[in-house]
Amino acid sequence: MSNNKWHVLAGCTAALIILNGAAQAQKYPDRPVRLVVPYPAGASSNDILARQIAPRLTERWRQNVVVDDRSGASGNIGAELVARSPADGYTLLYGTGGLLSIGPHLYTKLAYDPQKDLAPVALMAVVPYLLVINASLPVKNLEEFIAYAKARPGKLSFASSGVGGTPHLCVEMLKVMAGIDMLHVPYKGGAPAVVDTIGGQTQAYCAGLAATMPHVRSGKLRALGVTTLKRSAGAPEIPTLDEQGLKGFDVNSWGAVFVPVKTPKAVIETLHTSIVAVMSTDVMRDTLIKQGMDPLLLGPKELADLIRTESANWAKVIKTAGIKLE
Repeated sequence: MSNNKWHVLAGCTAALIILNGAAQAQKYPDRPVRLVVPYPAGASSNDILARQIAPRLTERWRQNVVVDDRSGASGNIGAELVARSPADGYTLLYGTGGLLSIGPHLYTKLAYDPQKDLAPVALMAVVPYLLVINASLPVKNLEEFIAYAKARPGKLSFASSGVGGTPHLCVEMLKVMAGIDMLHVPYKGGAPAVVDTIGGQTQAYCAGLAATMPHVRSGKLRALGVTTLKRSAGAPEIPTLDEQGLKGFDVNSWGAVFVPVKTPKAVIETLHTSIVAVMSTDVMRDTLIKQGMDPLLLGPKELADLIRTESANWAKVIKTAGIKLE
């Protein structure tokens, strides 16, 4: 075959691929879509947000969007299910920073690669964390707490919802940046971690606003600072750790949609456009803030950049803390 004929055939093939992708996007979706949440139903902001966007996408597409909770193995069971699904846009993953940015450095064995087997579609919201302490501690702010901890190396303890979760790693980052030593006490979930911090069995805890702010407002816990670079819309009166001297301290959870990596770009674009449309209303913004989340929309490229940056930062923290999970 001559070079000219080969180039013509190659050009025709490329054109057919483009046209096929465009045709898929035009008719997508033409059947129900499954949104996999890899966490327990009703147990977190992840499930809450998924159940807020599903009916809105259903209304927009005139196709059912069904939330499918597939919890287990810190989210990896549901994420692997999506990664191994057909790359056609009909199985979506509600992904988080814990899965995409932390998991690859935390687990020694994963049956899938979160960053290679999943393609980013859209980030929808950020969950700011709040560093809180037992209200009986004789400190009023972050500076006093750091001084108090430095004077008692290894004597103070902090709670977490489990080894390797963002609440755990949040305080590990604090230990590194503030130069303090604290004992980690992992619990099976956030509820007992909050209860024991209120009771004084542990002295500090780092978790989302929805889990911590009610106890701060009731006086049972004292807030030392928000862990994101910007103050949260849900608690604008509380300063960030960054503005109190821990420059660059940025810990949060986030919610985003992912698809299997070979999903056509045209389908990803349709998904992204639809998600932006349903997330950009005042009703959704107010709903998110009431649930302790801050609205933030990022596209596929920006989300991929965020994951790379976070991944590099968490790799250092996890290595310093010496954490590894099977």
